[in-house]
Formats: sequence, structure tokens, C-alpha cells
Amino acid sequence: MNIGEVARTSGVSAKMIRHYESIGLIRASSRTQAGYRQYQARDAHLLRFIRRARDLGFSLGQIRHLLSLWDDPARASADVKRLAAAHIADLDARIAALTDMRATLMTLAQACHGDHRPDCPILQGLAEPPSAS
Repeated sequence: MNIGEVARTSGVSAKMIRHYESIGLIRASSRTQAGYRQYQARDAHLLRFIRRARDLGFSLGQIRHLLSLWDDPARASADVKRLAAAHIADLDARIAALTDMRATLMTLAQACHGDHRPDCPILQGLAEPPSAS
């Protein structure tokens, strides 16, 4: 497959495929005599794995670790689960932070009259130092 075909098959753009090669996340593709990249079905499978991991919010470093575990037939599933659990904890923390941000902004927006007057609780709230939570 050429890069366009593997991009369509995997759902990863050609630009990202080249990027993943440049950072060593995937091995460099073989080339034709004309210099075109050539990929195998396994490359498309690997790229789908990466895309799915990215869709779930894993960082490139975490994906690199997941790939090493995936390629290791002697891996312990506990290692994979530990990585997933750490990612879940990070997601939970980010969700809590976003929930707090939303609640604060909702409070400020509800306090704003949204009329022609210049006083604005939203701007006043943004100008205040953050509360110690």
C-alpha cells in the first residue's frame, strides 16, 4: 500500500503517518525505487491501534509504552491494566477540573444581566485572584 492507501485504511492522515515515522513511534516504511513509501497490512493495523489509543486520550509516550507491551508476548496484563488505570485517574482529574471551571463560569454568567450597562460580573470575576480550593 502507498501512504494514501494506508491512510484511508487506518484512518490516520498521511501527515500524521510521516510524523509518527519521524518520532520513531512506527518504523520507517520501505521505499520503492522511485522513493514512494510502501506499507503492509500490519502497518495499517498498527496505525489503527495508535489512532484508537489517541481517540481514548493516551499521550504519545503512553502509546509508545502500549505498543511495546503489545509487541511483547511475555507481557503481564497487569502492566497494561496499570497504564490504563493511571490514564483513567488522569481523565477523572481533568473531568473534575473542567466541571469546576464550568460551575464557576455558570455562576458568573448567571450573575451578569447581559444588558447595556457596563458592569459585568464575568469580567469582575476574571479579574479576581483565584480562590484557594
